[in-house]
Amino acid sequence: MSRSDGEVVVATSNAGKQQEIREILADLPLLIRGLDEFAAVDFPEEGAEYEPNAVAKAVTAARSTGRPALADDSGLEVDGLDGAPGPLSARYGGPGLSDRERAAHLLEQLGDCSGAGRSARFVCVAALAFPGGEVVTARGECPGRILTAARGAGGFGYDPVFEVSEGVAMAELPAAEKNQISHRARALAGLRDALTELIRAPDGA
Repeated sequence: MSRSDGEVVVATSNAGKQQEIREILADLPLLIRGLDEFAAVDFPEEGAEYEPNAVAKAVTAARSTGRPALADDSGLEVDGLDGAPGPLSARYGGPGLSDRERAAHLLEQLGDCSGAGRSARFVCVAALAFPGGEVVTARGECPGRILTAARGAGGFGYDPVFEVSEGVAMAELPAAEKNQISHRARALAGLRDALTELIRAPDGA
């Protein structure tokens, strides 16, 4: 089966997220295309819930490109911040901040909170939308804790401040290991049946 047997557009402009999705789905014979291969897509404004955000992005990309589209919405939920920043994670702290600055803002907001207050989880809802209107979704979570300082140079977003196992930040994991346990990997695992059907029916029918 050739890699052209199935085609899907990844509906994100986030280079790190797009690369992760490509790596997680590397074992499937899919032609994974980026948004930069198509005319500009005008996405709706994101709201405060993962699933509607993911579905809106996937549906918009599918309609705009005429191809099946894969999107996700993800966030970091911290118990000591009452579940914040959640679906607003990419905008936490205000516009124009870098990943590093957002992570630093998170640590500042959490302050000297300890114990259960530093418990956290990454959450992801992934959506696969077809040009005909069908949508399939799946959710994944990865539990952990918030460190007191950033560690590691891998990953992106809040990975440097997220302790995924004792003394190890998500940003310190090799990409292959992260892509086995991450919230995104777990959400995409729930879409594998739908993606397999896409491979069998590359026109998205």
